[in-house]
Amino acid sequence: MEFHNFTPLTALAGGSLIGLSTVFLLLTSGQIAGVSGLVQGALINESIRKRGDCLLFLGGLVLGSFLHRMLTGTEASITLNASVLVLVLGGILTGFGTSLGGGCTSGHGICGLSRRSVRSLVATVTFMAAGVATVYMVRHVLGA
Repeated sequence: MEFHNFTPLTALAGGSLIGLSTVFLLLTSGQIAGVSGLVQGALINESIRKRGDCLLFLGGLVLGSFLHRMLTGTEASITLNASVLVLVLGGILTGFGTSLGGGCTSGHGICGLSRRSVRSLVATVTFMAAGVATVYMVRHVLGA
């Protein structure tokens, strides 16, 4: 097995920054750093301050990736081989699933597990198992 993109130092730095930012968000606004909850809070939160906190955190996620690319000279491109309809449908289903599951992978996997939440452990194991099963089905059964 070869590791083409094994970058332990940048992974450690990135993980540390994610951990620090989730603690900072919790201490300053009392919110858990689950992306689906933050998106929901940015769209429908009645409190201007909470909406601003959500927008700042989400903006930092986007700005951080651009900053990393500028500082490291990394060129990353993503090609989506799906129609707009499939992308929109996938977004709607993802939103429904995070609502049904009481949060997303970042909320349960990062914040919930660090709080020793059994519900988050079950959710994270379920997310990971579904991901593994999906990749297996798409690559090995459907041959895509």
